[in-house]
Amino acid sequence: MHLRATKKHNSDVSIHDSIGSDKEGNSITLEDRLADDSENLPDIVALKIQVKFLYDRLRDTLTKREREIVEMRYGLRSGKEVTQREIGEMLNISRSYVSRIEKKALEKLLDEFKKSEEKACPQYN
Repeated sequence: MHLRATKKHNSDVSIHDSIGSDKEGNSITLEDRLADDSENLPDIVALKIQVKFLYDRLRDTLTKREREIVEMRYGLRSGKEVTQREIGEMLNISRSYVSRIEKKALEKLLDEFKKSEEKACPQYN
């Protein structure tokens, strides 16, 4: 009877069991191979939702010119941030006008985020 019981568990594997060794001869366990240093999946999903929310607000709240300036200024299009002076040269307007447009656009976005937050969590406002 005891032999049958132990035979049944012979194929069991623990995540702490050694499955080999690395180049230096250190023991590698299944736990080592399963460990993942990447970001937590819920954090990745939350970030993607926040990014989509941001782009939706940019599209729905700002004028074309405001959106264009904010996207260039913060690198939302190309990944490269552009200075107000460079944007002014590209759009053939002054740096101070770019600054005013950017400020107005960011204020609009802030108001929109506040409204969305109030809708999502009315008991905290």
